[in-house]
Amino acid sequence: MATPLTGIGGGGGVAIMGGPVNNNPVDPSSSSGKNNNNNNNCCSALKSPILIFLFFHKAIRSELDGLHRAAITFATEPNANIQPLVERYHFLRGIYKHHCNAEDEVIFPALDIRVKNVARTYSLEHQGESTLFDQLFELLNSNVQNDEIFRRELASCTGALHTSVSQHMSKEEEQVFPLLIEKFSFEEQASLVWQFVCSIPVNMMAEFLPWLSSSVSPDEHQDMLKCLCRIVPDEKLLQQVIFTWMEGKSSSGAHRSEDGYPFRCCKDTGSINSVQQTEKGQCACESPKIGKRKYWESNPDITDSESHPINEILHWHSAIKRELNDIADEARKIQLSGDFSDISAFNERLQFIAEVCIFHSIAEDKVIFPAVDVELSFVQEHAEEESQFNNFRCLIESIQSAGANSSSAEFYSKLCSQADLIMDTIQKHFHDEEVQVLPLARDHFSAQKQRELLYQSLCVMPLKLVERVLPWLVGLLSEDEARSFLQNMHLAAPASDTALVTLFSGWACKGRSQAMCLSSSTIGCCPFKKLPEIEEDFRRPMCACASPLSSIENGVRPIKRGNFSGLCERDCACVPHESLDMKKSSCSNQGCCVPGLGVNGSNLGISSLPAVKSLRSSFSPSAPSLNSSLFNWEIESGSSNIGSVPRPIDNIFKFHKAICKDLEYLDVESGKLIGCDETFLRQFSGRFRLLWGLYRAHSNAEDEIVFPALESRESLHNVSHSYTLDHKQEEKLFEDISSLLSELSQLHEPLSKTKLSIESTGSKFDSSTAHGNDCIRKYNELATKLQGMCKSIRVTLDHHVFREELELWPLFDRHFSVEEQDKIVGRIIGTTGAEVLQSMLPWVTSALTQEEQNKMMDTWKQATKNTMFSEWLNEWWKGSSDSSSDIATSDSCISQEGTSIQESLDQTDQMFKPGWKDIFRMNQNELESEIRKVSRDPTLDPRRKAYLIQNLMTSRWIAAQQKLPEARSGEPLSDGNVPGYSPSFRDEEKQVFGCEHYKRNCKLLASCCNKLFPCRFCHDKVSDHAMDRKATSEMMCMRCLKIQAVGPVCTTPACGGLQMANYYCSICKFFDDERTVYHCPFCNLCRVGRGLGVDFFHCMKCNCCLGMKLVDHKCREKGLETNCPICCDDLFTSSAAVRALPCGHFMHSACFQAYTCSHYTCPICSKSLGDMAVYFGMLDALLATEELPEEYRDRCQDILCNDCDKKGTARFHWLYHKCGSCGSYNTRVIRSDLVNSNCLTSN
Repeated sequence: MATPLTGIGGGGGVAIMGGPVNNNPVDPSSSSGKNNNNNNNCCSALKSPILIFLFFHKAIRSELDGLHRAAITFATEPNANIQPLVERYHFLRGIYKHHCNAEDEVIFPALDIRVKNVARTYSLEHQGESTLFDQLFELLNSNVQNDEIFRRELASCTGALHTSVSQHMSKEEEQVFPLLIEKFSFEEQASLVWQFVCSIPVNMMAEFLPWLSSSVSPDEHQDMLKCLCRIVPDEKLLQQVIFTWMEGKSSSGAHRSEDGYPFRCCKDTGSINSVQQTEKGQCACESPKIGKRKYWESNPDITDSESHPINEILHWHSAIKRELNDIADEARKIQLSGDFSDISAFNERLQFIAEVCIFHSIAEDKVIFPAVDVELSFVQEHAEEESQFNNFRCLIESIQSAGANSSSAEFYSKLCSQADLIMDTIQKHFHDEEVQVLPLARDHFSAQKQRELLYQSLCVMPLKLVERVLPWLVGLLSEDEARSFLQNMHLAAPASDTALVTLFSGWACKGRSQAMCLSSSTIGCCPFKKLPEIEEDFRRPMCACASPLSSIENGVRPIKRGNFSGLCERDCACVPHESLDMKKSSCSNQGCCVPGLGVNGSNLGISSLPAVKSLRSSFSPSAPSLNSSLFNWEIESGSSNIGSVPRPIDNIFKFHKAICKDLEYLDVESGKLIGCDETFLRQFSGRFRLLWGLYRAHSNAEDEIVFPALESRESLHNVSHSYTLDHKQEEKLFEDISSLLSELSQLHEPLSKTKLSIESTGSKFDSSTAHGNDCIRKYNELATKLQGMCKSIRVTLDHHVFREELELWPLFDRHFSVEEQDKIVGRIIGTTGAEVLQSMLPWVTSALTQEEQNKMMDTWKQATKNTMFSEWLNEWWKGSSDSSSDIATSDSCISQEGTSIQESLDQTDQMFKPGWKDIFRMNQNELESEIRKVSRDPTLDPRRKAYLIQNLMTSRWIAAQQKLPEARSGEPLSDGNVPGYSPSFRDEEKQVFGCEHYKRNCKLLASCCNKLFPCRFCHDKVSDHAMDRKATSEMMCMRCLKIQAVGPVCTTPACGGLQMANYYCSICKFFDDERTVYHCPFCNLCRVGRGLGVDFFHCMKCNCCLGMKLVDHKCREKGLETNCPICCDDLFTSSAAVRALPCGHFMHSACFQAYTCSHYTCPICSKSLGDMAVYFGMLDALLATEELPEEYRDRCQDILCNDCDKKGTARFHWLYHKCGSCGSYNTRVIRSDLVNSNCLTSN
């Protein structure tokens, strides 16, 4: 990936998703305020209910934009008030937290059933966003709110939050929404959205929907109402609840009749008429004349629970303890019987009571305890209970996953002990609350205030849990306690919650075994006695807990979601009937009939516990349930021993450490830009551009090599698409920061002049001072914005790296062998140019420990073992000590006796160069002895062995040549005594310097013979030895004829920095002024082309540079390190074009053209050089018309096919023999048989 470090263009390829994606992906901008977009949004949402989330996203984006602007204003204006900001932060956190929880609980598990490897990443992103909220509120809770640094840091954190959430929502709109539209029908999408709504706590829905309505335009508001009308079940009461929330509490009265309802549904609701009058009077949900308080005053019977409504907490405690006792008894029964057949039902009961306990404790922590005493807290006890429930659940899940092997005595004891532990903890906790909290509530609050606290506590639960909890609780109460419970709920509910409390009352009535309505005797009427016209689909009532998601999982279209489900013909599995000892309910006109939500099921497949637990803290991460595939994947990821065994692929993630280190630098140092000098700004810009270039090289390698490798595994389709989208968004962030840095740099110079002017004028005010103040203010605003963007890029990349290492890293262990990982690493390295490596390696190693550096370099050397990478590394990387030690080890094999020879060797150079004094002290016999030792040494690589033997044989001549430069060191070379001391021309008429081979402005001083030549080819043409161009240390400028150190420009002042050529390589000492050339660090040679990763890549096995179109080729180890089979010239160092053959061999392109004029087989392995089907077809036609002599017609010949390597039999012919396996005529005869009448023409 030879990408420019400071460039702006480019970008990696996109990994293709495994499954088909909607041809019209969701446009995130479609939720903007423009009328055209509004109409498109409406039509899309009405066709695909899932697109109602675009309205949610628009509202969240709008809130984030406003909050970010307010934070920047607070940072730049000293007198700004922080309190409105804090309130907006709290509101946004609550809204977005529950939005994420509902997605993790409903949307993502459902998507994961249909499309694998997509939802996990987005759940992990929710964790990162929760961390951002935590950091933001830690900053808000600090005691430095008036400090300037605090203000700027707050603006930066807000900007980071804005960027992270906006990117997350954009990715959902680009990837998740199209998949949901493609994989789910209209009814299934509506069901998912309805479950989403029912998974958000009631009190939050009452705030969320009015806020959502106010965040969109009036037209969008009407469109959203139409969409909701198709999503909410077609039941009058449920629609009243939702649309009352949509209009806001201030616009919905408790006594508004149906005719006065502000929104009339666009669907046909003729089958659902208004509530009929009962024998006792009108229903409370219809008539404004029957008020709640009026009836309460007419009821003289007041129980203790009515005088102190807060005592209803005791009912909750009693119900929870009774259920836990039943669970503990069931655990002991399992221990005695050893029967695990009903473990799933046991687990469902446990999850239900766990949700009840946790939501009950949340209500106490957030509603009751703060009202009673701000210093009173049971948070620690609640957290302990939550942990114990989770441990219990994990124990059951482990036994379910273990199957038949799980019935052991150890498990029985753990099951019982865990159940007893939870029971003991709950009992102690409840006792402390009843002793410490309830007396305070009775003494300090009126009865109405106590009722309101209880009602608010109930509304902490989501609708779908309330539907299950109310019948369960009321079923455990006596008739008087149940009536009192309903009375208190009705009296506590605000006027706007008439429809909601009516729904709650109906659900509560389902818990009674008697076929009667408690509400009738409690508040004077049945809340929803009977609907006269019911569609045929509803004549057989359905259980309220029948989940349409279960039908989605089974690939069946869901049934109607709204239903009159309170009176079921079977027990409701989601409520633990065994502990309630309830009788089956039957449909009767005497019972209360209200619609069910249709979202709870006996086998949910997903659990709301994660969402419950996330409500515990301010914004703790939510996670999928143990039953979902998302959680199973997390267990697998956590169980993999990451980092315990070094793997080749780990080198990719070594770059993550370096990236995070530089990101930290940018984040911290960006806060010092205000008031900085020009040097600091320049250093900051350089560090940023270095990071940007190296990050781009890294991300391109992932997009083009790593991610396609993952996607090639069938089970990993779609796993990387989200990360490719991340790379696009991160590249946009880098571009924005680069643009802002450029603007800041342009402002810095006039700002410095303005400061000097202000200082010179003192306190006098003039126009220049005013302009200077404006300039300073603008600079400070840009610096503050830049600090926020640096914080954003750090947070974004930190979260990206974390998710990548958590999700993708373990996949290589499970799906790729070490050899496959080596190949991936080799491909990454092979597309990285020398310039990028020279910047990348020191940058990466500076962030690693010495041990990590050694491991990384060992892996790189293993991947590049067939190449010249180590040789190239030694040329420029001064910190490489391993290579020097390797050289010393190799050279020690040359002589074990003469230690003085070893001491004189140059240990920093991989080339074998014995000292000339030591060579002259050795006689011919000693040299021959050393050559034999090297020849017999089995540890040396053949290439290395041949090199050492050749150097030893020519050592005397080499030593003599090395002595010459030392003899003339210090002598001036400009006296014209050096051979070749004159300019040469490529075009003498135009006075263009160079030679017939290259255009250049210098001559090279050959170190071997101390003569000047334009290039090595000119030297070799007239000399009896080859020139070692890498040993060249001096050159002569052909303009000024000055001999000087080799370099890219002439150092003589008279030449004025004349370039020797457009391209110069300091390793090869190569100059070229005409062609595009790059240096390959693995060939350690300069080659013609735009560069590695652009139009060439280096194959580590073949050890050659190949065109990008030859990525999929047949590899032969060190295939290019040989001579051309036609002209016998060395292919590796050849300057002529080389062609790769299909069989894996190579030859010069010119030789190939000449050779194929008369041959079609490889001269080395005899395989065909291309597709010969046409030629072989011509031979078939020729042989079909040819008549053999009679004595040869029955003869057969055994043949061997050169193309498929299979043996066969062919009819006799003196030239052509067709392979019966592949149809090729590229065969040879291995035996001629006698006459055989059964001879066939094919095998």
